[in-house]
Amino acid sequence: MGIDLALIWAVIILFGVMMYVVMDGFDLGIGILFPLVSDAEERDAMVNTVAPVWDGNETWLVLGGAGLLAAFPLAYSVILSALYLPLVFMLLGLIFRGVAFEFRFKADPRHRALWDRAFVLGSLCATFFQGVTLGAYLEGIPVLDRVYQGGPWDWISPFSLFTGAGLVVAYALLGCTWLIMKTEGRLHRHMCALAGPLTLALLAVIAALSLWTPLAQPRIAQRWFSLPNMFWFLPVPLLVAAAGIELMRRVRGTPNAGPFVLALCLVFLGYSGLGISIWPAVVPPDVSLWDAAAPPQSLGFALVGALAIIPIILMYTAWSYYVFRGKVRTGEALH
Repeated sequence: MGIDLALIWAVIILFGVMMYVVMDGFDLGIGILFPLVSDAEERDAMVNTVAPVWDGNETWLVLGGAGLLAAFPLAYSVILSALYLPLVFMLLGLIFRGVAFEFRFKADPRHRALWDRAFVLGSLCATFFQGVTLGAYLEGIPVLDRVYQGGPWDWISPFSLFTGAGLVVAYALLGCTWLIMKTEGRLHRHMCALAGPLTLALLAVIAALSLWTPLAQPRIAQRWFSLPNMFWFLPVPLLVAAAGIELMRRVRGTPNAGPFVLALCLVFLGYSGLGISIWPAVVPPDVSLWDAAAPPQSLGFALVGALAIIPIILMYTAWSYYVFRGKVRTGEALH
């Protein structure tokens, strides 16, 4: 029995995308939360919690995109053909957010508010269109003779727009719990107060998507609600409920890292549920991993490079977070 290179590459890409969601999620979430914090020094502290590490977060997004091109070129061509507009909007948001991130520290007090608004807009735009892209992908992409058959605006639907709004809520919760872990004083207490409502909002989003997706797509309903699959997958919603309840309980005291870990669990469980719904399609609903995979020689050659570079990325990421561990205090100049 040979090695399933397509499956290995699917795991690598899923891992890369998950790492991006985790690491850039709380980064974008801080920008989403900016309008809820009016004090200039507290806003500076919020940005300072990610200033030493935010530049490397998009590495995982690049890894996921490059891996898709190398391992599943058919999926890469179809997905980009179908979703190039929301992906371009997402990238513009990331660029705008990055420019605002740097310029707000250099701007004089008269123009600081302008760059703060740009930071919020870029964060919202990038997050919303990531969610829209995900929703359009889950709804399915029509393919005939290995070519995308839809139009340039087919990604717009009530489901994809709702998914975009839902991801804004998820990233806001990640940013909120990250700040609970990294700050203290009034800002810390403010984030603790926000965490409960954001958790309830995210649980409502997860519940809505969990009902909407199978009702709209019978193939996904069959996957989740047929026996014995229902018993195998039942732990996912139970763990979501347990993590949400525990998160709301934790933020009532003087929490540190616990709420952030639980928020990551919620995001991971939601990610797992989406994976269960579409597996083994790489272009839902009909193009599987193996249909879209590159030739074995290409998969093997690219895998050598991926297995060499991923440990390096993990090591420098872990080292940077270790070096800049600990609390960030209001009034400190770190950037």
